[in-house]
Amino acid sequence: MAVAATTAAGWRRAGVAGAAIGVLAAGAAAGVAVERLTVGRGMRKKARLALDATGPYGSLRGTPGRAVADDRTELYYEVDEVEPPAPADGAGPEGNRRRRLFGRKAPDPVTVVFSHGYCLGQDSWHFQRAALRGLVRAVYWDQRSHGRSERGRAQADGVALGIDQLGRDLKAVIDAAAPEGRIVLVGHSMGGMTMMALADQYPALIRDRVAAVAFVGTSSGKLGEVNFGLPVAGVRAVRRVLPGVLRALGTQAELVEKGRRATADLFAGLIKRYSFSSRDVDPAVARFAERLIESTPIDVVAEFYPAFTEHDKSGALPAFRDVPVLILAGEKDLVTPSSHSEVIADVLPEAELTLVPDAGHLVMLEHPETVTDRLADLLVRSGAVAAANVGEHGSTAQQPGR
Repeated sequence: MAVAATTAAGWRRAGVAGAAIGVLAAGAAAGVAVERLTVGRGMRKKARLALDATGPYGSLRGTPGRAVADDRTELYYEVDEVEPPAPADGAGPEGNRRRRLFGRKAPDPVTVVFSHGYCLGQDSWHFQRAALRGLVRAVYWDQRSHGRSERGRAQADGVALGIDQLGRDLKAVIDAAAPEGRIVLVGHSMGGMTMMALADQYPALIRDRVAAVAFVGTSSGKLGEVNFGLPVAGVRAVRRVLPGVLRALGTQAELVEKGRRATADLFAGLIKRYSFSSRDVDPAVARFAERLIESTPIDVVAEFYPAFTEHDKSGALPAFRDVPVLILAGEKDLVTPSSHSEVIADVLPEAELTLVPDAGHLVMLEHPETVTDRLADLLVRSGAVAAANVGEHGSTAQQPGR
């Protein structure tokens, strides 16, 4: 009887989850329904496999390393080193690309540290990595419980996750991968919040070593007020049930993962709605984002979610006033609306604020040329490189697999 009651309770929780997800999925489901009328399930599966094969996004690799967080969690990172100078005559395609992208190297080496967002991984910076590869020293890392990093040990022991922990994780990565020299911090969404937590806890590091900062599609707080593009009633319903639903789903991880696979089409529609704004986004890029997000286990999704409603690092932003700052967001971001970037810009009035039209939350994948161009300019302003002319390198039209 006890087993039956537990199973029934699990299914009731799944039913509540379905109701909450239904509120979020209303727009996506309509498009999926139309697609199912015209395209068979087998054909859709073949299309996904074809996109996975033809779009080598996320294939770039660097020198691997591991940092150890304060709770002994191992954090995986990779380093892309600066390549030797091209021959004097610029022979070879790499020499030409290096000259086109940047001029001579700045005399003082700088390491650019990229921090990714919630349910993503270091590969979400694919296009920027392709454009900067070999030109500046760069570190790409996976946040705890994401990508190739270890599952958070403190969370496995029942300790609640907070953004401050992520800030300490970033400090551990910097200590391991870039212990000396100036650094440029680049963070998307949760990655930007991680950088704010770093500044809040280690202001001397920001003062003494940070040469520039880029906040991409992020927020300094009040994420509990985001409406995700839903009607007021829908937002209230989701906020009321979602934390409990996620906790319940986290205890039924195996069941939920099976459900995610069975409803892959619906979740693909959801991911596209909340990741992109452009109607003509490259299908291979959309599939790449889908793979990144769906690879995050539901129990990890559940343990990270509460940290965002509690996140408030507006008091840490003034630490960045003395360095060049780029604040960039998609104008149609439904996850961290561009108004949150404008709030950051109000605190940092000397910063460059770039709002990208027809762009959603994954702006660095949707409009990589724009993001790479502004990052290159930031590197010039910070003195990391002497000159920049990015052009079209890093475009979705190019698929570097190096």
